[in-house]
Amino acid sequence: MFLYDIFSPELIKIGLESEDKEEVFEELVDVFCQTKDINYRDDILKALWEREYKMSTGIKKGIAIPHGKSTRVEKVQGVLGISKKGIDYDALDGQPVYLLFMIFVPQTDSEDHLRLLKRLSGLLGNHQFYTELLAQNNPQSASRIIEKYENLYIASE
Repeated sequence: MFLYDIFSPELIKIGLESEDKEEVFEELVDVFCQTKDINYRDDILKALWEREYKMSTGIKKGIAIPHGKSTRVEKVQGVLGISKKGIDYDALDGQPVYLLFMIFVPQTDSEDHLRLLKRLSGLLGNHQFYTELLAQNNPQSASRIIEKYENLYIASE
């Protein structure tokens, strides 16, 4: 399982319109549901909010990883949102969020979920990855940045 497969170009939205967490959850879930042609939008939103109520997923400066488990999801999937203006996210550091890696996980799949979070965390530890990804102006180039840094990360393991 590769991040660049999960966050493929059609599942990357650059120039998010949302201004706060509630709006961005709706916006990114809509992108996901329309792209995948699925009709369980409310179930996914509920899963995201159940996780978010425990603690904010705005975890690092400018970065959030909202995620949730659902019986409706058959495999780990996701959508990436990039905001140029920042989103009021109630992040742990109190700062706006610019990159949102939204992840949907099957209810029974903790192993792949944790593996994905570990790899994503490894990439996000590289400030150059964050900077280059934030600078992208189209989904295809953003996807190439993810693939480039993921391949470098895998080679260094």
